[in-house]
Amino acid sequence: MHNLAIALHQKGFIITGSDDEIYEPSVSRLVQHHLLPAEMGWFPEKITEDLEAVILGMHAREDNPELKKAQELGIKVYSYPEYIFEQSVDKQRVVIAGSHGKTTITSMVLHVLNVNKRVFNYLVGAQIEGFENMVKLSDEAPLIVIEGDEYFTSPLDKTPKFMHYQSHIALISGIAWDHYNVFPTWESYVKQFELLADSIPKAGAIVFDQTDDMLDVIGQKERPDVLSLPYEAHSYKIEEGHTFLVTQEQGDVPIMVFGEHNMKNISGAKVVCERLGITDEAFYTAIQSFKGASKRMELLGSNATVNIYRDFAHAPSKVEATTAAVKAQFPDRKLIACAELHTFSSLNKTFLKQYRRKMNAADVAVVYFNPLTIAHKRLEPITEEDIKEAFKREDLNVFTDSQALAHFLEQQDWKDTNLLLMSSGTFGNLDTTSLVKYIIQ
Repeated sequence: MHNLAIALHQKGFIITGSDDEIYEPSVSRLVQHHLLPAEMGWFPEKITEDLEAVILGMHAREDNPELKKAQELGIKVYSYPEYIFEQSVDKQRVVIAGSHGKTTITSMVLHVLNVNKRVFNYLVGAQIEGFENMVKLSDEAPLIVIEGDEYFTSPLDKTPKFMHYQSHIALISGIAWDHYNVFPTWESYVKQFELLADSIPKAGAIVFDQTDDMLDVIGQKERPDVLSLPYEAHSYKIEEGHTFLVTQEQGDVPIMVFGEHNMKNISGAKVVCERLGITDEAFYTAIQSFKGASKRMELLGSNATVNIYRDFAHAPSKVEATTAAVKAQFPDRKLIACAELHTFSSLNKTFLKQYRRKMNAADVAVVYFNPLTIAHKRLEPITEEDIKEAFKREDLNVFTDSQALAHFLEQQDWKDTNLLLMSSGTFGNLDTTSLVKYIIQ
């Protein structure tokens, strides 16, 4: 929401906003653009007939006093995705969706377009090097690339966000059950991606990972005048901890990202870029300088024998792919992998078994969770035994205290050993900077 506010401010709109909690980096960025609310909370008296529209955040409640005031006054209320569509109705719309990889694929496409000096708008879920903001909306751009989320739109609209964008080209990277609180069954979750695929208009295209069995069924379904474009992992090789794309015409292309899942991401991004008129040569030249999106396999520190990575991985499929990627990239090093259970799905006892054997690639596997987070989400308590049973790993190290976790990691032998931290949270406000410094020294 704060990125959209900044984008609209830069476009010349008068923007005001409100929230009950705002965190970094949103606070600093809003201050920079003079958009930070003077005080936290909801102020229905600020909702007047002078407003042209209100844009409603996903986490606002139906009884929000500002929302109710806007409805009483008959002011137009948009959800976030509805407003993005409103601003891009005359543009070619590319939507990148899927349970995993969508942020990285979107970032790859944006990076390649940027290197090739294309004019485009975008919406992406992470900070990318070379881009000041995570949203850009302009009148002159003929194209917009959107990271499309399957989560519901707003408290007033349970439609998946990606359905509102009305994509001309849709990429679906893979389907792995997530958002248990909204989609309580596998079938209900898969249905959302079927709806997206079926919504593509004539002369449109669906790009999909053909190695995903369920997605292959959805992608290969016959749709009149809709182009079906399957992809699989790009050919690659690893030499001394460095990954190269293997190509016929360009030879071995060095890249900065690694892992089988990222080879799929590159292939998907390449197919999309081809549809947008980027040649193979231009794509391979540009992708060499792609460093990854923020918190996606981000290198926090390293020395001659240790690399420390942070990754946003939280869902089971992401934990498995990221852990396997680091081990494959450095097969001669021990891997200590730490995953935080932080989301509603991951802390749900019924869903927890989806993590079965997902950390098997790690030599030392660690899981952290905060019981207060479980209480805050009003979920049934879980125990260390529940987690070990779910992960099917008897030697699993389970922590509920961030200081105890830090002490455990500090005591490890770090010679020829890599550390992987996976979470959408903070490991209970773990002092990551100090931990990285201690291990590297």
